[in-house]
Amino acid sequence: MILYPAIDLKDGQCVRLVKGDMDAATVFSDDPGAQARHFAESGFAWIHVVDLNGAFAGRPVNAEAVDSILSHASIPVQLGGGIRDMDTIADWLRRGVARVILGTAALRDPELVRSACRKYPGRIAVAIDARGGRVAVEGWAETSKTTALDLARAFEDAGAAAIIYTDIDRDGALVGPNVEATAALARQISTPVIASGGVSGQGDLAALKAVEDAGIEGVICGRALYDGRIEAAAALALLAA
Repeated sequence: MILYPAIDLKDGQCVRLVKGDMDAATVFSDDPGAQARHFAESGFAWIHVVDLNGAFAGRPVNAEAVDSILSHASIPVQLGGGIRDMDTIADWLRRGVARVILGTAALRDPELVRSACRKYPGRIAVAIDARGGRVAVEGWAETSKTTALDLARAFEDAGAAAIIYTDIDRDGALVGPNVEATAALARQISTPVIASGGVSGQGDLAALKAVEDAGIEGVICGRALYDGRIEAAAALALLAA
């Protein structure tokens, strides 16, 4: 199971939000490139990056910070936030992003997701962010009537590299991931699932590792890594076992 350290970008800085609230941001670093280098040197295999401003604006906003991450990281980077058209997808892939994440576009423009998966096999992931089981979009500002499972099933034949499933009510809150809902989703689709939201310590990683066979390929962790609740070497060893 892959552990993805998260770099969430707001106004060029590395931050963590609580339940997606842009007004509840804690700044952990003002140097995204240095943070990416630290994660790479700590033994991580991937970095998960989100342009938070871009998610709300519907277009890339923190491009300079992302470029800094790409230039300092020696490991693959997956990027989401404000990516809503094929030109933007192509531009990020040319600039060195290994995997583009489509969230709002998955609900609003599913054909874009399918076209991108065909054009860039293995390099497109679908982000499904849910509040109360319903998909939220536009930087989590809007909650739709579509369920997470229905949206995931809609892309079963698209060829997405992964489904990134986030329980918004747990994200950044350090209350533990929604292991049951994540495993239930993974069991009902064939696309690998990456868990996100709420990881607070080593025990949460162990709980996700225990249901890895459901189809959970990885887990994203942010705040617990930044504040030292999770130690990189121990966590990586646990998930690699």
